[in-house]
Amino acid sequence: MMDIRYSANPNDVKRYTTEELRNEFLITDLYVADTVRATYSHVDRMVILGIMPVHEKVSIDKGIDIWANFGTEYFLERREAGVFNLGGKGAITADGVRYEMTYEDCLYISKGVKEVYFESEDPENPAKFYLASTPAHKECKTTFLSFEKANHRPTGDVKNSNKRVINQFIHPDVLETCQLSMGLTQLAEGSVWNTMPSHTHERRMEVYTYFEIPDDEAVIHLMGQPHETRHLVMKNFDAVISPSWSIHSGCGTSNYTFIWAMGGENQAFDDMDNLKPNELL
Repeated sequence: MMDIRYSANPNDVKRYTTEELRNEFLITDLYVADTVRATYSHVDRMVILGIMPVHEKVSIDKGIDIWANFGTEYFLERREAGVFNLGGKGAITADGVRYEMTYEDCLYISKGVKEVYFESEDPENPAKFYLASTPAHKECKTTFLSFEKANHRPTGDVKNSNKRVINQFIHPDVLETCQLSMGLTQLAEGSVWNTMPSHTHERRMEVYTYFEIPDDEAVIHLMGQPHETRHLVMKNFDAVISPSWSIHSGCGTSNYTFIWAMGGENQAFDDMDNLKPNELL
């Protein structure tokens, strides 16, 4: 079953309760045994999937009415996708080609791939596949990307509690895609701020998913227009939708890691409308 999220007007969001804000933008409980958990955001038509195969080989479209939701014969007929493994060892088979996936490995899957299956090596330590998908108008090359193949961009510093490495996987500097961009940002021990100073990017939306958050810790995710900020409390493996008008920063009670996925008008990573911390309200 697909969870549908429609676009939200920023003027309406100003009046949201905490529950309404969470219902609109927060994605939880992504990993359920042998199940595809799917959220369709009408913001740039991004789709987020959580797939945790335990006892069976799980198809990308399990439990999803493809025609009703996409008007196509199969999931990737007019879409591309990026997948990270956030659990134990597993594998993805895409149109008969098998890709072994260890922790934090990434697979880009091109438009036009008809059959995609996910499986775990050990049911006691199952793989957790996190997938983001955007519409695509051309086919590119399905590509496996280990952590070593990413473009690593150190940034921030200890002084500002935001020392981190931005690891660009699905990015124009690494491989060709249609519009999807994805990567993984790791915060150093003792650093808790991500994406601060903050920014918006009017020409693209973004989804964050947070992980490596200890069970008794949390991340306070800041969102909203710069002059009308709000916050969401994020737990391990939660994801959050960020429309183009919203900032997307976070501060944790410990360090953590997150995956960012973007889609929209361009793939220019640095096409941002930057803000100083004292400009936020």
